[in-house]
Amino acid sequence: MSTEQNPAQNPVSYEAAGVSIEAGDKAVELFAPHAKRATRPEVQGSLGGFAGLFALGKYKEPLLAAGSDGVGTKLAVAQAMDKHDTIGIDLVAMCVDDLVVCGAEPLFLQDYIAIGKVVPEKVAEIVGGIAEGCVQAGCALLGGETAEHPGVMDPEDYDVSATAVGVVEASELLGPDKVREGDVVIAMASSGLHSNGYSLARHVLLERAGLPLDAEMEELGRTLGEELLEPTRIYALDCLALANECDVHTFCHVTGGGLAGNMERIIPEGLVAEMHRTTWTPGPIFRTIKSVGQVPDAEMEKTFNMGVGMTAIVAAEDRDRALAILAARHVDAWVLGEVRVAGEGDSARAVLTGSHPQY
Repeated sequence: MSTEQNPAQNPVSYEAAGVSIEAGDKAVELFAPHAKRATRPEVQGSLGGFAGLFALGKYKEPLLAAGSDGVGTKLAVAQAMDKHDTIGIDLVAMCVDDLVVCGAEPLFLQDYIAIGKVVPEKVAEIVGGIAEGCVQAGCALLGGETAEHPGVMDPEDYDVSATAVGVVEASELLGPDKVREGDVVIAMASSGLHSNGYSLARHVLLERAGLPLDAEMEELGRTLGEELLEPTRIYALDCLALANECDVHTFCHVTGGGLAGNMERIIPEGLVAEMHRTTWTPGPIFRTIKSVGQVPDAEMEKTFNMGVGMTAIVAAEDRDRALAILAARHVDAWVLGEVRVAGEGDSARAVLTGSHPQY
């Protein structure tokens, strides 16, 4: 019997190879209303063009800031729970809150979604979350790309990344060069794990302990999956408001590498940011990971934000004003420490002292 196939009976097509243009068009139709929510007056043109257009506006000496990021293995939790409407908030947060560290206002964001098989409703959920994140950050979703990768990715898998662009006047640029002895370190509470440390969290909670994502956990007050998918807090507008009203010298976005590791990046040589663990108690999810996995304190602090998602380095005389502004914006904030001159025994530019209460 001949094994040859009749081309007329098995026509070659893009869809037969695994890519559906129709599904892609349907996805665009479904997520277009979400994308239209995330706009600004400076946006030019309409959704669907080959390039997004944005009128920069009038600045004396504008500096553009850009940052790209993803959300790491938090995606595995979203995929396991088949819940895709918040992962985009995490994506926006990881990009825009890096920009605001130098005082840049996020202007627009472009996303990239790589997916094994385009399911229009799923793509619309993802983009809906991205649009919501842009609304929270005050920036426009200027465009993006959804790429179907059959044979490279499993049909249910996807990955997301984005690039955000912002602007800051050169005269208002924040950074380590502005940090001085006596400055106050103000902490802003995280909403949970944010988007870092999920490989360790999943290993401890799901693989070693075998906890199901739909398990109600009394110490968390909800299911484990709901806790792990809690969206990353977006601080961009809060930080910009703070910088507009107070003498802020710089910010620190606490992501991979933990609090001390990220603070090292914004403290100049010769100074030390001394922060005190006694000023806050890490949230329940951190205690759960530590106790279930018997994870050493040093590893916890190197991997997770431990309840601090952003810090502001503020002139000492503006400490109370800064705390009042953040409180008015419903941001849980407190004095975490201070900047001092480095001594002979200091080997790092950021140190944590004391012990967490009830941890």
